[in-house]
Amino acid sequence: MDFDQLETFLEVARHLSFSRAAEKRFRTQPAISAQIRALEEEVGARLLDRSGGKVSVTAAGKAFQRYAEEALAARKAVIAAIAEMERVPRGEIIVAANEGTCLHVLPEVFADFKKQYPGVAVNINRLESSAILESVIENSVDFGVVALPVTDTRLTVVQIHRDELVVISGHGHPLTKMKSVTLETVAKYPLLMPERGRTRDALEQLYHERKLKLNVSMELDSSELLKRFVAAGVGVGFIARSNVEQDVKAGTLTAIPISDATVRRDMALVFRKDKALSRAALAFIDIAVKIKAKVRAQGS
Repeated sequence: MDFDQLETFLEVARHLSFSRAAEKRFRTQPAISAQIRALEEEVGARLLDRSGGKVSVTAAGKAFQRYAEEALAARKAVIAAIAEMERVPRGEIIVAANEGTCLHVLPEVFADFKKQYPGVAVNINRLESSAILESVIENSVDFGVVALPVTDTRLTVVQIHRDELVVISGHGHPLTKMKSVTLETVAKYPLLMPERGRTRDALEQLYHERKLKLNVSMELDSSELLKRFVAAGVGVGFIARSNVEQDVKAGTLTAIPISDATVRRDMALVFRKDKALSRAALAFIDIAVKIKAKVRAQGS
């Protein structure tokens, strides 16, 4: 049974005529008769009475007519609903990002997106970098937001945020008086480091290349904890500049540029190359790129 058969049946039932239905459906009368026979065989009942040279709808046919009309109405409604979704994003998007990105990179993106598309639900999965990429590959999230570079050829990468690492210290620390600091100078002080992730990997590689030894006094699994301990005077740390802008404005931390190295902390949206993106997902990408570009322009 298909929608074409239902439409043919309804035309015959409406006009009580196979020939009239054939005209309406732009088909031959034998073709219309064949469709009705196939339909009656499938439902197991006679739907139309053709005796006496006239066509009438049987009791089973009248019951079937109601269901056929409802089915076609439902089909029309779902096509209209899907078309509307294509014009105005609906549904849900799921974004995976780490703690610092959720707190300091994405809030304005989410705020603008929800303002423009209140009908789209946004769910955030807070994960570490390796788990974010796994979630994207497994298709359990729509997007991941991770630090560049991303080398997996299965992924599309859209850069949205430019950043770099700075050194942070609390009030009273000797580094707060310096306009910039070298990697060697930082190595003289107790250092608070993330337990794992891109930032740690980049710093360990950089210090190894410079033949310098990191004086790691504490490892933390949260950028927010790292900032709290630095502010308390436990040590100094490296962190993305955007993650401490509010703390610097509030006067709880000092951010010092690195004079002899630039450690990029640029961020990108990543998603599977073979993923068919919804209108909501495409809108999110567009807003993320525009919002972060605007922020960069204001900061330059």
